[in-house]
Amino acid sequence: MNKFLLAAGITALMATTAMAETIGVSVARFDDNGLTIMRNGMTSHADTLDGVDLQVEDAQDDVARQLDQINNFIASGVDAIIVNAVDTNATEAMSNAAASAGVPLVYVNRQPINMDTLPEGQAFVASNEIESGTLAAFRMCQDLRAQGKSGGAKAYMLMGQLSNQAAVQRSKDFHDVIGMDMCNFIELIDEQTANWSRDEAQDLMTNWISSGEPFDAVFGNNDEMAIGAIQAMKSAGMSMDDVVVGGVDATPDALVAMAAGDMDVTVFQDLAGQGAGSIDTALKLARGEDVDKTVFIPFKLVTPENLADFQ
Repeated sequence: MNKFLLAAGITALMATTAMAETIGVSVARFDDNGLTIMRNGMTSHADTLDGVDLQVEDAQDDVARQLDQINNFIASGVDAIIVNAVDTNATEAMSNAAASAGVPLVYVNRQPINMDTLPEGQAFVASNEIESGTLAAFRMCQDLRAQGKSGGAKAYMLMGQLSNQAAVQRSKDFHDVIGMDMCNFIELIDEQTANWSRDEAQDLMTNWISSGEPFDAVFGNNDEMAIGAIQAMKSAGMSMDDVVVGGVDATPDALVAMAAGDMDVTVFQDLAGQGAGSIDTALKLARGEDVDKTVFIPFKLVTPENLADFQ
């Protein structure tokens, strides 16, 4: 009887061990509000799944560190890897390392440069960045027209890290919109990177204001930079009623700024949904299931009219 119980216990333990799945996660940086929402979405979703363990690492915006983390995940025998890339131009080496080891890999939030040639067992979970900047820029165009500025308006654009595909695409989206017949009354005075940073955006906006050039709109590739621009304008005594400000992500701070009348437009990027979706995709790949190479989580325009739906 005792031998039977012992054998049953060992069998149960082996079954439990076999079912356990470990996912290594490398996030570009922990000190980013948007990526924190995404990371929390991952951990919250994993907590609802039996036998799924996450090993989450901060790459600290260092490409070499991130590649080391991926190699360490492979060496430790994880079942799958999720990467939020530091530099989307540096993802090929990560893909090759995972493919050579036969470990499934999922990129999340930031599109890898090798998207068109991802090896088998790799996928990308995010939102379509063509939607993000386009939705924000077109609404800003509409707001400027509603303010009677269709005869001519001037704008500044704050760009994210130029090594990042999202920054490049969102900036292109803005250019594409102001190139449309309906919106070509908008003149882009200047565009510079503020590296997704609120503080850098505040400094850059302060410099632009000090030039004395009048302007009517500011588009930030993300909400953090839009908020930094708002802080600079308010510090300079400008009325936010006179400037249309747009961003992307619909972060909690951005929603507060919109409720206060400071921000006019943002775009909800379901970062928590991206995080959860990356977990599900990684598990499917680890279990040998078929998945689409690209899994898109839709963007949604946020304005004062529908703000309550996102608060």
